[in-house]
Amino acid sequence: MDLTGSVAVVTGGSGGLGRNLVAQLLERGAAKVYVATRKGAEVSGTTALKLDVTDPDSAVAAARAASDATLLINNAGVNTHASLVDGDFADIRREMEVAYFGSLNVTRAFAPVIEANGGGAILNVCSQLSWVHFTGAGAYSGAKAAEWALTNATRLELAPRGIQVSGLYMGYMDTPLFADAPEKLKSDSATVASRALDGIAAGADEIFGDDFTGWVKEIMGESPDAFARSIQGRATQVLQG
Repeated sequence: MDLTGSVAVVTGGSGGLGRNLVAQLLERGAAKVYVATRKGAEVSGTTALKLDVTDPDSAVAAARAASDATLLINNAGVNTHASLVDGDFADIRREMEVAYFGSLNVTRAFAPVIEANGGGAILNVCSQLSWVHFTGAGAYSGAKAAEWALTNATRLELAPRGIQVSGLYMGYMDTPLFADAPEKLKSDSATVASRALDGIAAGADEIFGDDFTGWVKEIMGESPDAFARSIQGRATQVLQG
């Protein structure tokens, strides 16, 4: 997809990775960028768009307001740190509502818009934890695994309608969502955003925001226990390096 002249909608675009995506879209010549948040945040050079991704009616209203969209980036996210066995069930459900049902709500609302505008692209901001599942991140991993499946399924459904669907996968970043993570394991969110937009432009199905995530995907054929041990070992090397 040629990002020059595109009209983008970025959910959760007022901070973190979203803010970098918005800024770089403008730098790459996007004709308009909608920053979609629950309160309709004002970001210089962009158009504010009210959107609660967990509300299907809100998604439909946003698609009606941004009827010129050709690119959708499902970036809105939440991390409650809930475990699946002992965590608050409301937190577990919240993770799924935002990452899976939220992305699905917005995709369903905007797919007809993008198709009517001649086609375009959708990027789902997933995570390395779509594949890697550790103690203490059960709710987040489950929601992101569901979003990974959503991404792959909608890619097949929307390709005949002229819409490419990509997934962005990365580890920890220097954003508020991962404030408690070790600094040595964090990637620069501006670099992740740049890789994401490069991937969209190239029509990539899966986009790796950092080299570590690319390595993780390469070893996914290991057994679940061996897979987890390999990643923990690599992370330990980084922390001690």
